Amino acid sequence: MSIKFLPGRLGFGTAPLGNMYRAIPDEEADATLDAAWQAGVRYFDTAPFYGAGLAELRLGEMLARHHRDEFVLSTKVGRLVLDEVEDSASKKLFGYGRPNKIVYDYSADGTHRSIEDSLTRMGTDRIDLVWVHDVSQDFWGDEWLAAFDKARTGAFRVLQKLRDEGVIRGWGLGVNRVEPLELTLGLDEPQPDAFLLAGRYTLLDHESALRRLLPEADRQDVDIVVGGPYSSGILAGGKHFEYRDAPRAVVAKVERIKDLCDRYGISVKAAALQFCLANPVVRAAIPGASRPDRIAEDIAALHENVPAEFWTALRQERLIVPAAPVPA
Repeated sequence: MSIKFLPGRLGFGTAPLGNMYRAIPDEEADATLDAAWQAGVRYFDTAPFYGAGLAELRLGEMLARHHRDEFVLSTKVGRLVLDEVEDSASKKLFGYGRPNKIVYDYSADGTHRSIEDSLTRMGTDRIDLVWVHDVSQDFWGDEWLAAFDKARTGAFRVLQKLRDEGVIRGWGLGVNRVEPLELTLGLDEPQPDAFLLAGRYTLLDHESALRRLLPEADRQDVDIVVGGPYSSGILAGGKHFEYRDAPRAVVAKVERIKDLCDRYGISVKAAALQFCLANPVVRAAIPGASRPDRIAEDIAALHENVPAEFWTALRQERLIVPAAPVPA
């Protein structure tokens, strides 16, 4: 298991390019993706959910300009994009995306269809890594265990078979909560290669993952890809946390982090990104972007010199838990 084939520590998450929060012109989306490529990024993550296939279509157009062996590609299963259209007001996060209706489907047949549809939208012959998407409480509420069981007997088994046959290189879950990942690690079968965990291993929120998930993932050689390292944007100068306006307590904590960063002359992005990647279980982080200049900021943040005293101060201010690994 594990996904040691990922090229580098920094990937690109394409959720913003599904027109999350705003309508992004095609030219701007393409320029952002091209900026990531020119900066050396070679791992790209997407999903049918992102703008009802819009992010996959845009990503495919950029990747078509490059040889398939030059990059690693991941997408997700669990939702199908239909030809039927619906009112964009019902789409919430992706109200500016394509109008196509989306339905949940974690079945074996739905998993095969989702992969085929993604291959068609992206115009590629293979996907390296497939995540089972959002089988968790934030999307399913009290019904999440029933949804998880459908995925366990459907999508999980299909993806393990495809991996064992060499059709894909790895699989796992892509979620915003720790509990489905804990549950998966407790299964005898199937056995995932990695997890994409969004928002739960960041400067703002890492205690539950550090205490309940990462030690067992390490023991089973299951890698973690960190999604949302900037906590939906609040750690990158935005106003969102958990995909909505940040509550007052979160804003106050971010201000304390900013003050500490200012004291040591570093950027908040560098602190956020390097904190995530300091944990040895974390294979990569995949911040998203919708403007080309954000890519240069991410690359700079990855390589920025952060003094050891800063991490000590974070602990002393109780802004990170004592057990959290920090860069050497």
